[in-house]
Amino acid sequence: MKLYHGSYTEIDEVDLSKCETGKDFGQGFYVTKFKEQAETWAVRKGKKIRTEGVVTEFDFDEFFVDNDRIKFLHFNDYTDDWLDFVVLNRKNKTKKQVHDYDIIEGPVANDRIATQIDDYLNGNIAKEQFLNDLVRNPSHQMCFCTVQSLQALSLAKGKIDSAIYHIDSDILQSLMSDYGMSELDATDKYYTSKTYSQLVNETTELYKKPWQEIYEMLKQELIF
Repeated sequence: MKLYHGSYTEIDEVDLSKCETGKDFGQGFYVTKFKEQAETWAVRKGKKIRTEGVVTEFDFDEFFVDNDRIKFLHFNDYTDDWLDFVVLNRKNKTKKQVHDYDIIEGPVANDRIATQIDDYLNGNIAKEQFLNDLVRNPSHQMCFCTVQSLQALSLAKGKIDSAIYHIDSDILQSLMSDYGMSELDATDKYYTSKTYSQLVNETTELYKKPWQEIYEMLKQELIF
């Protein structure tokens, strides 16, 4: 799944210690599956320091949440439980989390909703009224709260990078299975070859060819 983060700068490494407290799902790194939403975040954060915002794209490994060691919480909509959880986190301004989840997913409490939450906290409106008044505009956010959870998140690969990544994997596996090479030997042979140099040269467009064809080129070069 593609996820997006809007900020005043491009993100190349996530540092959870720099993330703000008192947010919807607690202190963590926030992303969304809606690019337009991330673009809005980027514009707002950019304006604060008088610069253009930047949207950084990430790849999310969805199978990661199946890990028994990962605690994942998902809210489908603006529900009673969602409100209780958001209020709990927004009231906490310390660095200590009030929950032990690794990843949390659900709708966003935007500026208008945040104001209504304040009214709810101050006793001006009842919980039932608050939930009934919500306009259900599509919104989405995921919060990565722990270092372990960040393992599921990686910077999105470009078209050529993604293609080469899959070619690399197939060729290395073939070298090991066809010629009994160790992973270390296969890696050394492949990444130091002329074939690989041509593959990563985007102008050759070699990355567009089937991996089997590139594998044959490598075998001829190495005289297998």
